[in-house]
Amino acid sequence: MIVLRSRLGVLSVALLAIFLWCCGGGQPAPVEPITTPESPRDPLPSWNDTAAKSQIIAFVNRVTDPSSSAFVEEQKRIATFDNDGTLWVEQPLYTELTFAVSRVKELAPTHPEWKRQEPFKSLLAGNTEGVVATGQRGLVEIVLASHTGMSTALFNTIVVDWLNQARHPRFGRPYTALAYQPQLELLAYLRENGFKTFIVSGGSVDFMRPWTERVYGIPPEQVVGSAVATRFEVQGGQPSLLRLPEVAFVDDKAGKPVGIHHFIGRQPILAFGNSDGDLEMLQWTTIGSGGARLGLLLHHDDAEREYAYDRDSMVGRLDEALDAAPTANWVVVSMKNDWTTVFPE
Repeated sequence: MIVLRSRLGVLSVALLAIFLWCCGGGQPAPVEPITTPESPRDPLPSWNDTAAKSQIIAFVNRVTDPSSSAFVEEQKRIATFDNDGTLWVEQPLYTELTFAVSRVKELAPTHPEWKRQEPFKSLLAGNTEGVVATGQRGLVEIVLASHTGMSTALFNTIVVDWLNQARHPRFGRPYTALAYQPQLELLAYLRENGFKTFIVSGGSVDFMRPWTERVYGIPPEQVVGSAVATRFEVQGGQPSLLRLPEVAFVDDKAGKPVGIHHFIGRQPILAFGNSDGDLEMLQWTTIGSGGARLGLLLHHDDAEREYAYDRDSMVGRLDEALDAAPTANWVVVSMKNDWTTVFPE
């Protein structure tokens, strides 16, 4: 009896297999895999889930959704970023000014007159207060002395060599390793959504262009900055551009909207700064303009992970723009509260 039942069981299984094979056209019926919906990718993982992050993502969603009344065509999605203090560290001294000081000290042996002339006398003596006392004029003289008198190609090489060996006095890392990780993510997120990202900085355009593409993904042609006069020459049968000791353009404060107009040709729909030097750029981007607009200010309020400074700082002063933010509906991004990390690991 047991053997008979066993044979009947085998026969039943065989008949069932033949039936399924015939009904399936000779092939076993496919088994649908069980899938679970994936969580959407966080485009800004180094940003805390605060109002600032939500406002950025909501803005990008509005201007990129063709069904939205705020939709912006891709060629008009222009985003401008200040550099110093917005994309990388600017304390305790602007990086380019640190470079200029280093260059002046290197060139000093061939300029004995600097021992008697300000601002060089104070700079070479390590007298910071003396340098500061010379004001804007003194800073311009330091920059011109350190940035000119050579070809653009040689200056490019000098900048790259200095950045390769210079280290930040507090963090001990190359300055190009001190770009802000949350901002690198934001730049990438905007580009993924059809934005063209520009740097609009008071710094020298030729100091930034040798490295911005490698560090930020922003190519040289999308960098707007201050510039010295330049002259075309043929030296030894080779064409060259010579950097002259004359200021050609200052891309700071009210100069930023002018620089945007001259070198970009489109009004931004997003602008990100961190100081009063960016006030006019944010005004130009957001105030009195139709359509969706977003202005952002980075507030340095994290002394533990970076620096805390605003109204009274000589470097990256944020005073007037901070007062204007609530009325203009600019997003004030707190480094301390809105960012999970500051620098790349």
